[in-house]
Amino acid sequence: MSLSILAVDDSRTMRDMVRLALAAAGMTVTTADDGVHGLEVLEGMEPDAIISDINMPRLDGFGFIRAVRGIEHLRAVPILVLTTESAPELRARARDAGATGWIVKPFDPHKLVKTIQMVTG
Repeated sequence: MSLSILAVDDSRTMRDMVRLALAAAGMTVTTADDGVHGLEVLEGMEPDAIISDINMPRLDGFGFIRAVRGIEHLRAVPILVLTTESAPELRARARDAGATGWIVKPFDPHKLVKTIQMVTG
């Protein structure tokens, strides 16, 4: 069974890199270009995991994660933050919003796949 992943990032390059890394591991990746778009895409899908950037226009990663956690059937879906940020206070803020894990860009594709497998297993 293929895992279904939603990747939310305002960088097309980053969305493509995530899609390539996860597709190579047999995962199905749907992308969105910011938090608002991510919430729209979620209306039509049941992801096994979500990957979100923090710094995005319209709705940042913190707001997006809080919004997802407010959707009943998505409360238990693992959410990984994928960002260039590494400050402990931002990690704490993401955790408080409901993030499951934190990965700093640039990411190692194999580690990303392993992390997704770990949080969805």
